[in-house]
Amino acid sequence: RRIRITNIMMKETKEEREKTVEAVSRDRLYLIDAVLVRIMKARKTILHQQLIPQVMEQVKVPAQPADIKKRIESLIEREYMERDSKDR
Repeated sequence: RRIRITNIMMKETKEEREKTVEAVSRDRLYLIDAVLVRIMKARKTILHQQLIPQVMEQVKVPAQPADIKKRIESLIEREYMERDSKDR
């Protein structure tokens, strides 16, 4: 016996698409946070100019340096990371 299953293509509404894009963006932010914390746990201290390329290398999704900088600021505000007082 053979059973046929028809594929019904459901159209995605504009609201659903916006929800999906928002969820993906939020997940990417968490991914960048995780990569930053992982690198900092391994390295303890690192220069900003060295951190950005390492994060971009490890993050598999397209990320802009400005996005990474915002995530660094967010982690500093939440006290996951801190700036070196001697460096600034």
